[in-house]
Amino acid sequence: MKLHELRPAKGSTKKNKRKGRGTATGQGKTAGRGQGGQKSRSGGGVRVGFEGGQMPLVRRLPKRGFHNKFSKEYAIVSLEDLNCFEDGTEVTPELLIQEGIIKKQLDGVKVLANGELNKKLVVKVQKVSKSAAEKIEAAGGKVEVI
Repeated sequence: MKLHELRPAKGSTKKNKRKGRGTATGQGKTAGRGQGGQKSRSGGGVRVGFEGGQMPLVRRLPKRGFHNKFSKEYAIVSLEDLNCFEDGTEVTPELLIQEGIIKKQLDGVKVLANGELNKKLVVKVQKVSKSAAEKIEAAGGKVEVI
């Protein structure tokens, strides 16, 4: 079988109903839209969320909370995740993505002190918790905030 010989399985495709093509078709005249009203007109219908003039649900529900548009979201890395690198490695956000430890950099990378670190590493990230920085330096490594 070649690419140009491919066809859908028998019975898996159906022809579209051709509406408004005469009364004999069963879908003539009003073409399945009914006798009249807003939905029968071309371009007719109501917008999403419209409830016939009743106060819409979106406006009835109370508004809660506050979203700071200046807030930053950091990709989180645990110390124990850094044990996969060799001694003396310079750990950067690009290397973390390459190794699959984080998926995206977001607004930066933050290292947290979860677990223990057994390697001497040079960690170059946007943020490091105090306890994580202490553990990295205790293991003989260095922390650089970029």
